[in-house]
Amino acid sequence: MAAGRVLVYGGRGALGSQCVRYFRSKNWWVASIDLAENADASASVVVRATDSFPEQAEQVTAEVGKLLGEEKVDAILCVAGGWAGGSAKAKSLYKNCDLMWKQSVWTSTISSHLATKHLKEGGLLTLTGAQAALSGTPGMMAYGMAKGAVHQLCQSLAGASSGLPSGSAAVAILPVTLDTPANRKAMPDADFSSWTPLEFIAETFYNWMTGKDRPSSGSLIQVITTGGKTELVSAAHL
Repeated sequence: MAAGRVLVYGGRGALGSQCVRYFRSKNWWVASIDLAENADASASVVVRATDSFPEQAEQVTAEVGKLLGEEKVDAILCVAGGWAGGSAKAKSLYKNCDLMWKQSVWTSTISSHLATKHLKEGGLLTLTGAQAALSGTPGMMAYGMAKGAVHQLCQSLAGASSGLPSGSAAVAILPVTLDTPANRKAMPDADFSSWTPLEFIAETFYNWMTGKDRPSSGSLIQVITTGGKTELVSAAHL
């Protein structure tokens, strides 16, 4: 019998794949939700690419409902996302905004609705924000707006009438830079000791899901790595 049950939205990305492997190693049942199947997961929901948010949201919601039936999950981890640069003057602004909404806002919104349907009482929903979006992001306008929306969503979900199950928590992680193969390829000369290892994030989620050091609902938790050491710092404490 599985030790617990978790949905990983973005389960084929670098962080999502790490989470899938980590939770499988702990004998958890793990479902991946992404544009492609994750063979390491217990089950996969494949998202159909579309320019219509309601269409994609309804498809994912229906397929997750079919997969889970009456079963509830202990956690929903939304680790989907991406990055795009550019100021308000950039020719790519509109295209990048569209991409950032799809990768961060659509996925976070769908994950939040899934939590109202399938999360256990006392369960955990995590969203992925960005430390940079705590202030202005003139050189990455679309990214900052999308992540700012995720922060607002997380804080709204903490409200008593948000629709989340009793005793559950919505927490956003706000990384600076994650240590992924794509980031290493894009920035080969960067200081990797200031990048957060994916294992640290997966382990942090596991701790929160099993009741260890779980932040209060609505928390925006900065993930700050310096000299190879990572700390979790609540944005509210700055």
